[in-house]
Amino acid sequence: MKIAFITLSKEGAILAGRLAQSLPNTHIYLHENVDTSRNGRRFSSIKDLTADIFREYQGLVFIAPCGVAVRAIAPHISHKTLDPAVVAVDVGGRWAVSLVGGHEGGANDLAVSVANLIFAEPVITTTSEALKDVIVGVGCRRGTKAESIVAAVKAALDEADLELAQVRLLSSVEIKADEEGLLAAARDLGLPLIFISHEGILGSAKEFQHSEFVQERRHLPAVAEPAALLAGRRTKLVLTKRIHNGVTVAIARESCSW
Repeated sequence: MKIAFITLSKEGAILAGRLAQSLPNTHIYLHENVDTSRNGRRFSSIKDLTADIFREYQGLVFIAPCGVAVRAIAPHISHKTLDPAVVAVDVGGRWAVSLVGGHEGGANDLAVSVANLIFAEPVITTTSEALKDVIVGVGCRRGTKAESIVAAVKAALDEADLELAQVRLLSSVEIKADEEGLLAAARDLGLPLIFISHEGILGSAKEFQHSEFVQERRHLPAVAEPAALLAGRRTKLVLTKRIHNGVTVAIARESCSW
């Protein structure tokens, strides 16, 4: 996916630089008033820039207020199957909001990818996704095969009397961000995969079982349970950690307003 990062601020330029280092085929666009030595293509009007590049990229990431992004793209939106994926990120790096092109355009996936790189929270409001309220936390040894992880997740869901269709996210710890088996398992299950930072787990006030093994190996109190709890909002464990062929799985459920 060819991606453009567009920002109006020095803080946004820093975030864009971090993201561009990890995502291939990207370009950074900086407003001419941004005081930074960071390399980027300069522009004077975000509306004019968006008009010029809207059809050149498969993904547009505005590191700017949602309102700015919406006004910039509004004249150019035609159809969800034709428009680029559009994501808005606040300059504090807290949220990555899928604005346009959720499923069809890949904005939901792009929001998750961006969020994982800066440990932000992906904000996805697609109705079919927002109705899902189950999060599965996973811990596994290095080199674990995808089929083992898939089997463990399905076994845990069966035990909790839950369906795969109810699952919103898989979640694990940041050190697993390059774990091929886990990444492949998420693809096989058709689920977004979120990574929780070490600091997020260490600083969490959530209650979960501690593991001496994980503490010794990863310097963390646990993985599966806190990953499940911290990847969502108003979460509560509905299945404490289970170990299936060396894969640890825990399930949390969000308390939704409805």
